[in-house]
Amino acid sequence: MGWQSWVVSTVSFMLSYGTPLLLATLGEIYAERSGVLNLGIEGMMIMGAYTAFVTAYLTKSPWVGLAVAAGVGCAFSLIHAFASITLRANQVVSGLALTFLGLGLSGVLGRSWGGKPLPHSLPQITVPVLADIPILGPMLFEGHVAVEYAAILLVPIMWFILFKTRIGISIRAVGEDPATADSLGVNVKRVRYLCVAVGGLLAGTAGGYLSVAYRPAWTEGMTGGMGWIVIALTIFAFWNPVMGLVGAYLFAALYHLSFRLQPWVSLEILQALPYVFAILVLVFISLGSLRKRMGSPAALTIPYTREEE
Repeated sequence: MGWQSWVVSTVSFMLSYGTPLLLATLGEIYAERSGVLNLGIEGMMIMGAYTAFVTAYLTKSPWVGLAVAAGVGCAFSLIHAFASITLRANQVVSGLALTFLGLGLSGVLGRSWGGKPLPHSLPQITVPVLADIPILGPMLFEGHVAVEYAAILLVPIMWFILFKTRIGISIRAVGEDPATADSLGVNVKRVRYLCVAVGGLLAGTAGGYLSVAYRPAWTEGMTGGMGWIVIALTIFAFWNPVMGLVGAYLFAALYHLSFRLQPWVSLEILQALPYVFAILVLVFISLGSLRKRMGSPAALTIPYTREEE
């Protein structure tokens, strides 16, 4: 039973730890597909975590906390949208400013909440019948929260919208050639605003999940750099929601194994392994020719200006 317990614990952890990564990655895929790079994910996630915890603590409802976190993440993303789309500011600078704002604001506002456990966290559910399946049951259908299943269901939905609908065609067209899309009647600003808002909503939800489900408490900086991992995962996924799921859970599995393999491999090497993976992805994508072969949106980070403007 030794190997079975390893598999069960790894997959179970993979689903829980991978959920916030998956949610935020799905949102960033949409933002970048429209041509907007948002480096403010860490800031949106940490603000989502803070507001979800405080709201859930005061209302005794983690679901209300999660909804507020989604709204806060969306609101913060609109700051980046206004700066980078309307004002045509540098997307990298605007995103970094958003991250610093979120980290700083949550740190100041959260000082009096630090260390308090959340009495009412999202309930874990067990799927009847399916939970009784040997090995698979305990891994996939026992001890998880509804958000984890919802994140998985979002993958085919967002893939279908992006690649099989007129909305998805408009998003991809705006990210590849906004001038041509504009000439065909697509409102470039509207599409980019909506995609960035979706990214913020999902990033806020991801952060909220951390403080009301994964680790029901508030700790300053509890996102621990997840926002930067999401940027790497978006690239690793080739801007495809299905590959985003693979990348998020792969990273979660590597992170879990860094603890399980400690008796045989150096702790420092194991702890660095998931982040080496993220750094290598970013290094590879920095090569312009490789970016094109991987399918990077051609207009990513490039502000769009109509000729009459």
